[in-house]
Amino acid sequence: MTTTRTSLDPTTTTRRTGARTLLLGLAVALVSASMFGTAGAVGKSLILQGWTPGAAVTARVALGAVVLAAPAVVAMRGRWHLLRRPLTWIHTGLFGLIAVAGCQLFYFLAVEQLSVGVALMLEYLGPLLVVGWLWARHGQRPRPLTVGGVVLAVAGLLLVLDVLGDVQLSTVGVMWGLLAAVGLAVFFVVGADDASGLPPTAFAALGMTIGAGALILAGVLGVVPMAVSTGDVVLAGLDAPWWVPVLWLGLVAAAGAYLTGIVAARMLGAKVSSFVGLAEVMFAVLFAWLLLAEIPAPVQLLGGVLIVAGVAAIKADERETEAPSGTYEVEPLPDVTDDRTPTR
Repeated sequence: MTTTRTSLDPTTTTRRTGARTLLLGLAVALVSASMFGTAGAVGKSLILQGWTPGAAVTARVALGAVVLAAPAVVAMRGRWHLLRRPLTWIHTGLFGLIAVAGCQLFYFLAVEQLSVGVALMLEYLGPLLVVGWLWARHGQRPRPLTVGGVVLAVAGLLLVLDVLGDVQLSTVGVMWGLLAAVGLAVFFVVGADDASGLPPTAFAALGMTIGAGALILAGVLGVVPMAVSTGDVVLAGLDAPWWVPVLWLGLVAAAGAYLTGIVAARMLGAKVSSFVGLAEVMFAVLFAWLLLAEIPAPVQLLGGVLIVAGVAAIKADERETEAPSGTYEVEPLPDVTDDRTPTR
């Protein structure tokens, strides 16, 4: 007797939903990476005009928190009781202090001791820490395909950053860079965990508020130098008022980037979203070319291909692990229109 599967068959529906979830999650992750990728070039235009890195980062995070405040209040309708839960403050505290303020602060402290390329390379060891954390905490031992993907991604990152030349390393700088990598890993691990029940908008807004407060405190204490300038900046060869890059950093590189990053992490999981986040480096190179006339070398383009290949290998390995029979379970998609994601 022959059984015919129809379009209403649960297995077929699950697989189609899974494919849509995957494609949408990857698209959101790439949008997030592209937004984060603009921060370097836009922020550098301010730094070249006299802003300190700490002031630029603080303005970016604080403005992002302000932008998301109203949507966060709307998304929290009927959920205000979640703020009474200790778990909510543990998660948002970790995210704001380590993934937002700490990651940014440690990175710029590393830049003081190392070249920008080496500091960024150290920070982007974060995805490797995610794999190690999932192995140690949840017993998700990396399979050979994941290991191969990690090797490809790291090799590609080395080529994109072009750090194979004459580089002098500082022990203190390396320490700061590794702490920045921890901050990046926390972003993906904590961002992917929706146990707090907070919708992505509220989670991002509260986390950035905590992060902005920490950065302002660091500035007041003199840990991070703070200086601003109201002179015009140069973007894409054109003069622009100082508030243009500031608004861009707050609206796009902070509010938009962190929100879409959290949504992507919840859809794809910490491991995959962290490696897709490596695309930020490629976008950073592209925007540096467009806005600052820093033309990428062919070897950097080759590095981009290797990064994409590494991400594809890791994702393929994850799908094979989750679905040995050809199907896999799919979590409900977060509703990014009103952010009413279900609480686990």
